[in-house]
Amino acid sequence: MLTVFYLDQGLLCQDVVQGDGGGMPPSTVWIDLLSPTRDEERLVEGWTEIEVPTREEMQEIELSSRLYVEGRAMVMTMPIINKATTEAPESAAITFIIVDGRMITVRYVDPVPFSMFIRRISRNPAMIADGEKALMGLLEQIADRLADILEGATADLEALSRQVFVSADDQPRGSKDLRRILQNVGRTGDLATRAKDSLLGLNRLLLFLSAQASFKKDARSRIKTLMRDATSIAEHANFLSSKVSFLLDATLGLINIEQNNIIKIFSVAAVAFLPPTLIASIYGMNFQVMPELGWRFGYLWAIGLMLLSAIVPLWYFRRRKWL
Repeated sequence: MLTVFYLDQGLLCQDVVQGDGGGMPPSTVWIDLLSPTRDEERLVEGWTEIEVPTREEMQEIELSSRLYVEGRAMVMTMPIINKATTEAPESAAITFIIVDGRMITVRYVDPVPFSMFIRRISRNPAMIADGEKALMGLLEQIADRLADILEGATADLEALSRQVFVSADDQPRGSKDLRRILQNVGRTGDLATRAKDSLLGLNRLLLFLSAQASFKKDARSRIKTLMRDATSIAEHANFLSSKVSFLLDATLGLINIEQNNIIKIFSVAAVAFLPPTLIASIYGMNFQVMPELGWRFGYLWAIGLMLLSAIVPLWYFRRRKWL
């Protein structure tokens, strides 16, 4: 889908271009390509006389392939989190291009910052008076969204921490509960890792922009502020990662304790039934001379002896607090 944002007498207009699209509005400040077809890419290339990166080129991880200047255009690609609130968050590459005072975005996902930014500029069109302001506003929206994601992940970890370290007398836990906690901690850790990846891409992009002499003073000031924000968010992401590692270790330790308790029960049962088994084996031998076989109460004697031999080890284990 090809969407064009332009200003008309101070008002923001948004058009979805269909077919050949004709000419580009002269006051266009943002061209948004969402899962573009090849025809849409050719149309934008004809308007701007630059080459739009393909999806394969956007996936390349070399810094020289993600941040570069080509003729009149500055091309910047960074990963961004998508579907952060679902069970399967993902990272997707998004390309920003600044050319002739306009911003072009190429993306194959629709993350939350884009829809939020579109709502903001519809209320305040001055935010995208030119391509530089549009880019800085969108990057600030992405940073805000990353901060919100990490704040939500921190709250989730706090709740999981209380579940991990709750007293066994207050709320007994089973293996299923611990496995569920382990899965949730792992998901939060995956989300924090993807957030750190996005922050790394954002920091690199901001460093690249700060080195461009063509940017205006106001944009440079916003870049410095955004770099400070990104650094503080990255520090919080590092703290979150360390807490995830701690909770993973703690949960795995509790699972090992649960498993050891199960093994202990089987060990106690084996020890408790060993003496009765020995007695039953002795009286099960087929010797001709066994005095107890002729006793009137021999059967009750054997049963009582087996019960006593099972109760004594259990009593001893209880006394030593092994059970």
